[in-house]
This record gives sequence, C-alpha cells and structure tokens, in this order.
Amino acid sequence: MDRTTVCVVGGGPAGMVLGLLLSRAGVEVTVLEKHADFLRDFRGDTVHPPTLDLLDDLGLGEEFAKIPQRRIDAVSLPFQGRVVQIGDLSRLKGRHPYIAMVPQWDFLDLLKRAGDAEPAFSLRMETEATGLLREGGKVVGVAYRTRDGRTGEIRADLTVAADGRSSVLRAAAGLTPKSWATPMDVWWFRLPRHESDPGGVIGNITERRAAVMIDRGEYWQCAVLIGKGTDAAARTGDVGDIVRQLGVGAPWLLDRVDALADWDEVKVLDVKLDRLPRWHVDGLLCIGDAAHAMSPVGGVGINLAVQDAIATAGLLAAPLRAGGATGADLARVRRRRLPATAVIQGVQRLAHWGAIGPAVRGEVRVADSDKLPLPVRLLNRFPRLRGYPAFVLGRGVRSEPTPAFARR
Repeated sequence: MDRTTVCVVGGGPAGMVLGLLLSRAGVEVTVLEKHADFLRDFRGDTVHPPTLDLLDDLGLGEEFAKIPQRRIDAVSLPFQGRVVQIGDLSRLKGRHPYIAMVPQWDFLDLLKRAGDAEPAFSLRMETEATGLLREGGKVVGVAYRTRDGRTGEIRADLTVAADGRSSVLRAAAGLTPKSWATPMDVWWFRLPRHESDPGGVIGNITERRAAVMIDRGEYWQCAVLIGKGTDAAARTGDVGDIVRQLGVGAPWLLDRVDALADWDEVKVLDVKLDRLPRWHVDGLLCIGDAAHAMSPVGGVGINLAVQDAIATAGLLAAPLRAGGATGADLARVRRRRLPATAVIQGVQRLAHWGAIGPAVRGEVRVADSDKLPLPVRLLNRFPRLRGYPAFVLGRGVRSEPTPAFARR
C-alpha cells in the first residue's frame, strides 16, 4: 500500500494541471493515468487564451510556443457560397488573442515534463483506478490495477476524480449527475486542407448537415452533427456523401469527395450534457467532465476543466499543507466554479434547442435569397460586435488567476 497527500485520477488536462500546480505548492501528488501514453485521436485540441496565460505564468509559454500549432483568430459561417466572419478573437484583450490548436498529447507531455521536475509530483501511467477505499464513511484513497494485471492501493488525504464524463470514482461515490437531453451525437473525421481554403473555425449548416470545421493547417478536423443515437443507422451508403452534403454550404470542399476511404475513418462521440448537484463527498472531489460533462458546442470543455483545476489548487493548497481539506473546503470549489459552468451549459442548452436540434432533424431551410440573417448583418456592419461572441468562446465566463506559489 502506497501513501500520498493527493491522488488525482485521470491524466487529462484537468488532472495534469492540478497535479502540477499542487506539487509546486509543496503538496505531494500522485496522478494515475490508465493508458500507456496520451495519444488519443479526435480529443479536443483547443488551448484557449486563459490556458495560454496560465502556461506563461508557469514559465512554460516559450516551450509551448515551440510546439507546432495553428492559431485561430476568426470564427466564420458559410452562407450562400461565401464565408462570413461572425467572431474576431483578435479583438480579445490580453497576451493571447487567439485559440491555439495543438494535439492534446503534446500539451499533456509538456505538463508531464514540468511535473517531473517537481519532487512532490508523481505520474503513474498504465494504472487504472478501480474503486474507492473508505474508512468510517470517508474516502481515504483508491484501489488500482496496472496494465499487466497487478493490483494495489494508494491511500490519500484527498482523492480527486478527473476521470471524465464516465467517471468510475463518481459512480463509486454514489454521486449522480443531473442530465439534460441532447439532440445530437458527433461524427469526427479529417479532410485535407488546401492553402486556398478559408481559415479559422468554420460553422457549416445546410439543409442536410450541420458541422463545425477546425483549421488544423494540413487538414480540417471536422465535427458533423447527427441525430442522437442514429450513428448505426446512418452508416449506410457511400461515406463520400458526407463531404458532398458539406459541399452545399462550402463548395470548395467538393474536390475532396473521395478523401474518406471508408466508414472506419469516421469516429462517433456520444454527446452528454450533465452536472453534479454536489461535487464532493468526504475525502473525494470531482472536477472537469467528472463534475460537469459539456456539449462540444463552442469547444469550451477543456478550458472549463483547466479553470476547475486552477481554482481547486488555489483553494485547497493551504488546507492540504495544514493537514487536510475539510468538506467545507471542498464545497468552496463547487461554489466558485458553479456559476461559470451553469452559464456555459445554459448557452449550450439554448443552442441545442434553437439551432442544433432543428439542424439535425432536417428542419433548417437555406434561404433562396442571398440576404444575410439579421444577427450576421449586424456583425458585418459593426465589426466591433464580433468581439462579443469571440469573448464567450475564447475566454469564457470566469478565468481563474494563477496561484502565486505556482508561478515561475
């Protein structure tokens, strides 16, 4: 049996950021990651301005800048064969008026290297948490299993569930999220990108398809919305029909109809939108997707998870150094992060109801005229207004300050 002050389960953005921050506060942290590496295709690869600011504060900004990346400073929408800008991130204040598109494994590897330099930080790969340890009703650590079948236990003053939307620890603690129905799942795939293509993040809504296309430099990372639970039934016919349907709104894609060889290249994401009414039990705290699964609308889930981790470190480092975080301490994390989470989820629910639901049900009708919708006309006429959707997308509702103890 091993011992640590904090056991963080899940080596995603929330878990790795929290582990690094707490270790810089002198708190002993062990992070468990069940996979052998961070390589996951079609993970969210967006690094938002608040996270870029955090990396600067941690002394990692220069190293991050060396990672090959694509910088997104515009959000656009195809309309009647043209591309109309609806969001301008270059208007954001701060050091980073853009979203960096970086493979998530590069981002996590950067955090791992920084953590390895901290004596209080330990990362165990190929180690899966399988359940909670309890004493007198309090969580006192986790049981684990390694890839080669070995089992063991880690005792901890605090266990943090950062193990995603299907959190094993959340279920073991008996914490049940409140869920909202979502009208869609998502198909993820890649299409080649040409230099003559428009850049940035492009929404694409036609009478047959609703999609978001993310400029990754050499290719487009495409997210096509499909009706909830319709994946199996929809995988019929020629896979190239997906591209043909996107080409209605973006004709410049039609020369790539044969880019998808078969349906195996199209991955499906089961979209969830939920939130825990209570994020903790005695000895256990949930953050990130384990506390609130986000819809992919806006691509803000990673940013929210990282902000959860920053707030957790800032609020709990001192109590943990003093002997342990109480239930009242853990409740402060939820109180601080709940407003931002609730607002963003409210916006996502509104988008599901007002735009995405009709789109995936085939209820959207492309206008015969080339007159832009009123909101888009306003954004075109008054370019300053493009900063508002850019702010919500880029910075979110609340950005957490980097704790002084973690700055370098």
